[in-house]
Amino acid sequence: MRLEISEAEISQLLEQIYQRYHYDFRQYATASLKRRLQQALTHFQCATLARLQERLLQDENAFPRLLEYLTVQVSDLFRDPEFFLAVRRQVVPLLATYPSLKLWVAGCSTGEEAYSYAILLAEEGLLERSRIYATDINDESLRKAQKGVYALDRMKQFTMNHRTAGGHGSLSDHYHAVQDSAVMSPVLKQHITFADHSLATDSIFSEVQLVSCRNVLIYFDRTLQDRALGLFNDALCRRGFLCLGTKESVRFSAYAQRFQEVSGEQKIYRRVD
Repeated sequence: MRLEISEAEISQLLEQIYQRYHYDFRQYATASLKRRLQQALTHFQCATLARLQERLLQDENAFPRLLEYLTVQVSDLFRDPEFFLAVRRQVVPLLATYPSLKLWVAGCSTGEEAYSYAILLAEEGLLERSRIYATDINDESLRKAQKGVYALDRMKQFTMNHRTAGGHGSLSDHYHAVQDSAVMSPVLKQHITFADHSLATDSIFSEVQLVSCRNVLIYFDRTLQDRALGLFNDALCRRGFLCLGTKESVRFSAYAQRFQEVSGEQKIYRRVD
């Protein structure tokens, strides 16, 4: 049975989460939150959000499990390969002009996108002078990302993605198989820093040449989208690149005039000044 949830109930729950755990979901898009909270109620076998709030107070292990529903943890190596092909062809030649590179992958989930960038940079001869900052608010996802261990049966799709993304050589050059798992290369890992960071509450931490935040802004309301875009604008160096998801855009945002389009189809932008 699909349980009805009111916006008032959602607001009350999110305020409790913010006050108790310091995770701020208060400006996430309501429709998306409602769907995910309905799934959480089923998982926790709670009839109402009020009962779920009680569980959060009584059971210290409840919130990490709820966080899995509140944060979307879906990713692949070279997800949307046409995007990575566009980065390889239109962005990498310009990144190659910098003596050193810093990239920020915001909302990195379990790390697949960060490793995709590392592989791409390695293939283009840029990894040795690059540092990738990969951030997320989900500690469990960050732990998985740092390990860089993925199910071996996912590698067939990842390999197809890599090939379509213009990959050089074989994807297997960048991982080794251990039983039924694929372990990403230590060479890639040493150039990636995984860290906790919230686009809702935290500030920038470094000047970077590229920010990649794909399929994250769609879960924010307009105010939080503008906050995130402001962080990206401030983090980017002059003429730095911003990469968003296919359903995301800087158009109609408070920062629309600060970016020019590099690829409208793949949602790649460049800071104007």
